[in-house]
Amino acid sequence: MTWTIREERAGDEPAIRAMTLRAFEGHPYSDGDEADVIDRLRADGDLLLSLVAVEDGEIVGQVTYSSARLSNGEDGWMVFGPIAVEPARQGEGIGRALMDAGEQAMKARGAKGITVLGDPALYARFGYVQHTPLTLEGELGEYLQVKSFGAPIPSATLTYAPAFG
Repeated sequence: MTWTIREERAGDEPAIRAMTLRAFEGHPYSDGDEADVIDRLRADGDLLLSLVAVEDGEIVGQVTYSSARLSNGEDGWMVFGPIAVEPARQGEGIGRALMDAGEQAMKARGAKGITVLGDPALYARFGYVQHTPLTLEGELGEYLQVKSFGAPIPSATLTYAPAFG
């Protein structure tokens, strides 16, 4: 491993945007707005954490965390994503390392757990589960997955930050 993980810094934004666009280009489950979501989260003050993987001064991966908004008013649940890895570097463990570092940071901040909207076959490998009491309305609701850090998963409906559209 020749890359390192650190928090996003001022000036990283253009490189994060460009890498995210490349990572999602032509992806069958992408509507192409992932870079815009990150920019809007940042602009709205809803970006809780942005970690980047850096190698030789170049950003080769990035993960974003924001607060989940629950219908029951409970705090402490986070939204994980978007996550992106430079296409030529996918499969090297960069995404997993970003996820692990993000989870540790969220635990250190007192998070109760993390939610993700994505491929259940992929995220189940990382401890995320589907069909919990925490739900998301709409056609994508079946792809919502939750990973608790020990707290009971609440019976509530999740709403994303406005940046997600």
